[in-house]
Amino acid sequence: MSRNTCAGREARRLAFAAGVALLVSANAAAKDLKSVGVSMGYLGDPFWASIAKGAEFEARKFNPNVKVTTVEHYFDAPTQNAQIDAFIAAGVELIVLSPSDPAAIESAIARAHKAGVPVVAADTPTEGADVTVETNNVQAGSIACEYLVEKMGGKGALLILSFAAPVTSAADRTRGCNDVVAKHPGVRILPQNEDAVGSRDGGFTVGVALLGRFPQVDGVFALNDLIALGMAAAAKKLNRANFPITAVDGTPEAAQALKDPNTPQFVGTASQDPFLMGRMAVQAGIKILGGQKPDRDLVQMDSKMVTRDNVGEYKGWTSN
Repeated sequence: MSRNTCAGREARRLAFAAGVALLVSANAAAKDLKSVGVSMGYLGDPFWASIAKGAEFEARKFNPNVKVTTVEHYFDAPTQNAQIDAFIAAGVELIVLSPSDPAAIESAIARAHKAGVPVVAADTPTEGADVTVETNNVQAGSIACEYLVEKMGGKGALLILSFAAPVTSAADRTRGCNDVVAKHPGVRILPQNEDAVGSRDGGFTVGVALLGRFPQVDGVFALNDLIALGMAAAAKKLNRANFPITAVDGTPEAAQALKDPNTPQFVGTASQDPFLMGRMAVQAGIKILGGQKPDRDLVQMDSKMVTRDNVGEYKGWTSN
């Protein structure tokens, strides 16, 4: 037997042993997971509530008796800073959060690390977090606008309804849409800077204003489903239901609207799965607790287009 063959076998043996050691340490960390702190934006919003439920579901898979403390920060950085400090004082082993402001909570995350507590961000990249798990929002904006432009016949005036927030998702979705429009010279984006505030009421108010300003609108891309449904209501009120609307999120409300023959203007949404996002955040945290360094600091989940044609097959936010 050659020396190279012996060396190869020894290298494989050591690699296998290292893999077993990581698995054992991760399992040990899972058994020691007694307390998890979860800080989300607003639990009245099904999206944030679903991330929190996913995180708790996954934590209980590892330890059925784990204590999961879930709080909401209402996008106020001082509040979230205080929440992180309270988690540290309570002795949690893992923190999962969506940021109030990705930069403004960096110092609190540093304090968590000093106390030996890993921090995993969900939905938005966050300064100092060990890992971020999010939807690929550029891809989501891209597929939503590809479908929209197709429904527009590759030409016409397009509105993008946005919202102001200290997160990257809005900008990423807009970038994905702009990339698509750039490939279709027959489509032009109408200029507007109104903030639809991420809500159905905001979409309705901004929709009424913009439809009053622009006599021709051939398609609307809303950065989330609630804005889209608000815009659809505005268009119906003004008898302007002659253009398609797409959005991002895949909310239960959007799925219901896609099944409803009375809302034909809303034609599609690029899905997210916040429940799975919460699960993956805890999985990443367990690996870190087991001594396994993350392969990368950003994990992106691909989006899928949900339309009137395939909504019957859509599993929604609690899929595996």
